[in-house]
Amino acid sequence: MQSENVIEALLALAQETRLAAYRLLVQTGPRGLPAGEIASALNVNPSTMSRHLAQLERANLVYSWRVQRQVFYAIDWKGTGQLLAFLTEDCCQADPRIWGNKKSEDCSECD
Repeated sequence: MQSENVIEALLALAQETRLAAYRLLVQTGPRGLPAGEIASALNVNPSTMSRHLAQLERANLVYSWRVQRQVFYAIDWKGTGQLLAFLTEDCCQADPRIWGNKKSEDCSECD
């Protein structure tokens, strides 16, 4: 993942409403939610929510699709995975024991 893409993704998440929308969509799973329901759940004006969702989509953190007049959003797991992989690729010399909440005894940086 290119550093400019990482920066765009982190900037998208570095705002309270967008972060809340992202976390809501993580909880919702692959079925996603219509933009109006996301706005309602977060008590945000629908047009404002649409701008926030568009920024998350440009950052490859969510994707959208249309069902008649509704636009649904769900987590883009590929983009999210690329961001997480970039952020953690050099963690503790890529010690596989770190993942899954299993800390390595010889990795004081990961405590």
